Amino acid sequence: MKNLLYIPTLAILLLLSSCFEDVDDTIIPASTLDIQDFIYRGLNFFYLYKADTPELANNAFSTNETKNTFLSSYDSPQSLFDYLKSDQDRFSFLVDDYVGLENALNGISLNNGMEFGLVLYPDGSGDVFGYIRYILPNSNAATKAIARGTIFNTIDGQQINEDNYRSLLAPDSYSIGLATFDGTAITATQTTITLTKTQYSENPIHIARTFTIEGEKVGYLMYNGFTRDFDPELNTAFGDFKNEGIQHLILDLRYNGGGSVETAVDLSSMITGQFNGDVFYTEQWNQDRQEQYASPGLFNSQISNGEPINSLNLNEVYVLTSARSASASELVINGLTPYINVVQVGDTTTGKFQASFLLYDAPAPNFSRSQANVNHTYAMLPLVFKTANVAGNTDFVDGLIPDVALKENYANLGQLGDITEPLLAQALDEIFPSLAPNPVFNSLEEIGDSNTSNILEGIMLVEQ
Repeated sequence: MKNLLYIPTLAILLLLSSCFEDVDDTIIPASTLDIQDFIYRGLNFFYLYKADTPELANNAFSTNETKNTFLSSYDSPQSLFDYLKSDQDRFSFLVDDYVGLENALNGISLNNGMEFGLVLYPDGSGDVFGYIRYILPNSNAATKAIARGTIFNTIDGQQINEDNYRSLLAPDSYSIGLATFDGTAITATQTTITLTKTQYSENPIHIARTFTIEGEKVGYLMYNGFTRDFDPELNTAFGDFKNEGIQHLILDLRYNGGGSVETAVDLSSMITGQFNGDVFYTEQWNQDRQEQYASPGLFNSQISNGEPINSLNLNEVYVLTSARSASASELVINGLTPYINVVQVGDTTTGKFQASFLLYDAPAPNFSRSQANVNHTYAMLPLVFKTANVAGNTDFVDGLIPDVALKENYANLGQLGDITEPLLAQALDEIFPSLAPNPVFNSLEEIGDSNTSNILEGIMLVEQ
């Protein structure tokens, strides 16, 4: 009898196990329509430029069926996303793998450690050369015989040009052909260097040091990304400045493409300190979300982990910029300008004043990771609000124009953090005119850099 009872019991258990597996463990790939419905819902709810696309209007479709017919007329999630985006939107994007995106947002990426810019030849040929801006410590590039100022013009033996540079630089491993540049001619040296990308987390605090010039203390910070995970290190750097009694600060954002809004507020509060609780920026959302979601960003007294901010209480700051300085970098400049004297030295910035946060395929209004549809890994970073400073300045689509215009001289970059480096020297001359540098304004056109393929380039991120 025991055996007779055991057999059907085992069968029932197996059947129940199979059912539980179907419900809980088996992932059924989402349909294209499911993903496109998520894209539509997210943009209809939060998109800053919702009013620019008639199909995103709340009354655009009389029934769910007509909406699905519209969604199904696009052959891919990306094609629908591209259609729904406003013409004035240069920065929203869609990804099909949010795990990789989350790593990138935490500063983790595949990187060989060579941070570079790409410049068109001055002869109008369309050919391109690269110049190394800096080398990341403890990276593959740090083990090679290359440094800031190294010039290269080929990848795997092929001349770089304006049409092929993206594909040539995409592989995880490639060889660069070195060259020289005298301001006019690019000459190959026949030397090649092989570089390999590995997973790397970049500390955005590249240089922090203090100079004593004419008896006064000058702090210099090269800060290359607004990454929340490194906020304690940023605060420590300002603690060191404070302990050293600096009287002037030069903030180098020339290679900083942006990042966290909260970190931008914290950094600005570190520079100042006397405006705690005052409005640093205001928010402008779409018409449906403005009343509920708009909340001003305020100067504050602590970073996200509760640590008190090391404030310098300065009334002036010198900011070094380039065309790559974007979003959170521009927020710092724009937000501080009504309060203290901000002297911008370098090139005109990108022109990014809108913020984003990550939307997963989950119910509105949170669109949260914890409730995300497990049957796909699509996610969006749409523009959700634009920032304005306390004086109302926003919409600087052509960038923030420097007070002192100066581009880097690719034939003579100088060493970062050295007082003779051209941009730093120019800022020091604004503080101490007797130093009198002789800068060169370089008119060559940059068309890309090591972050060109980074979808997060120029992103200003706010935590939802």
